[in-house]
Amino acid sequence: MEPFVSFTGLAAPFDRSDIDTDQLMPKQFLKLVQRTGFGKYLFFDWRYLDERYTPNPDFVLNKPEYKGAAILLSRQNFGCGSSREHAPWGLADFGLKVIIASSFADIFYNNAFKNGLLPIKLPEEQIEDLFQREVKRKPYQLTVNLEEQLITDSTGLSISFELDAFRKNCLLKGLDDIGITLQHEGKIVEYEKTHGII
Repeated sequence: MEPFVSFTGLAAPFDRSDIDTDQLMPKQFLKLVQRTGFGKYLFFDWRYLDERYTPNPDFVLNKPEYKGAAILLSRQNFGCGSSREHAPWGLADFGLKVIIASSFADIFYNNAFKNGLLPIKLPEEQIEDLFQREVKRKPYQLTVNLEEQLITDSTGLSISFELDAFRKNCLLKGLDDIGITLQHEGKIVEYEKTHGII
């Protein structure tokens, strides 16, 4: 997993609430077990008009002005529904790095961090302000500084956000669950040798 310290990217407005994981990654694509290759299935039922992957021109991420967007602005309860980890796999594989919403479903929120995504919770009034700024300043870019826990733009916006210290540290160092475990590799090997495991 790549470390996340500070990132500047294009913000796309996804003005919906209660986006569930079945919309993020429909059930027919859950047979794959690797983390890569899911980007093309992200929001499948909204992004495409048919099974031949004909793009829906009305879907925000298909619009030319949002090509390459890496920050998604959304509303409340993002990632609700089932606990499928394929949802953050798809978001990351698509190229998204930051999701900004007023609330997230708990399981999705935890899975996002484990897969290198930064989900940021902000009050609804700040979310609304970001949507309004995006409308007036297309293409709208935001800088997310994880070390300082700060969101800024080129016109003086400065929003601080809260984040658990452990999750912040993991993202800053690029540590997923395996990476966290491997930090203690020496002690694990020592234990295994002491107990005749290796």
